[in-house]
Amino acid sequence: MSLYVETLGAGPDLVLLHGWGLDGAVWGPAVPYLDAGPGGRRRLSIVDLPGHGFSPAPPEGFALEGAARAVAAAVPPGAVWLGWSLGALVALAAALAGAPVAGLILTGATPRFTRAPDWPAALEPAVLEAFAADLERDPEATLRRFLSLQTRGAEGARATLRALRSGGLRRAAAQPAALRGGLEVLRTADLRARLAHLRIPVTVISGARDTLVPPAASEALAAAVPGAGHVLIPGAGHAPFLSHPQAFAAAVAGSARA
Repeated sequence: MSLYVETLGAGPDLVLLHGWGLDGAVWGPAVPYLDAGPGGRRRLSIVDLPGHGFSPAPPEGFALEGAARAVAAAVPPGAVWLGWSLGALVALAAALAGAPVAGLILTGATPRFTRAPDWPAALEPAVLEAFAADLERDPEATLRRFLSLQTRGAEGARATLRALRSGGLRRAAAQPAALRGGLEVLRTADLRARLAHLRIPVTVISGARDTLVPPAASEALAAAVPGAGHVLIPGAGHAPFLSHPQAFAAAVAGSARA
C-alpha cells in the first residue's frame, strides 16, 4: 500500500502526521510558519494516513502498527517526525518499532487517550465509545462533534473550529473503515510501558487549554522519555499549530534536530 505524501520545500526533512478524521491538508495554514514555503529551509513530507485523504485504506483495516509501517515506507529515512493527536501515536509507534526516525515532535500527544486508575489525565472511555456508536449512524456529524471537543475552551476556539470544519482543511472524506479503526486505536492504545526505550530526541508541545489531551498527560509523556522536552503554549487547545502558529513554529524550531 502506497500512501499519499505531499512534498514541499528543501532542506532537512520533517514529516507531518495529522489527527483522526482529517488528512494532510490540515497542516496547510502552518506550512509558512514551519519554514517550508518559497525559500524555506525545510523539506516537508505531509502524509495522509491510511484511509484518510488521498491514501487508500489497507484491506486489513486501520491499525496502529500497520499505519506506522506504511508511513515509514513512504517518507525519507532519517527524518524528524511531527505528529498530532492520532498522528503522534503513529509517530511514537514507528519510533518504538525501530523505524529510521531521527527525532520526534509530538503535539496534542499522549501515550494513552483513555482514563485508567493510574492515568487520570485522559478522557473517560465512555466518551470514545459514544463516538464509535455515533460514527455508525452519522460519520460526518460525529467528526464535527469530535472537532468541537478539540477546540473547546481555547483562545480563538471559534476561528479554529471554523478552520477545522472547512472543506479547505480536508482533501477528501476519510473512509468509514479508517474512521472506525482510528477511533479503536484512540480507545485502546497504551504505549506508556515502552516510552523509556526511546533513544532519539523527543519534544512534546501541548496547549495549556487542551481538553482532549490535558497538558498533564503530555507532561507525563515527556517525563517518561529519557531526555525529552516539553513546551506549553498558553491559551492554546488541541491544535496549537492552527490557533498559535508562531508560538508553535518557535517550539518546533527550538526542538532537537528539527
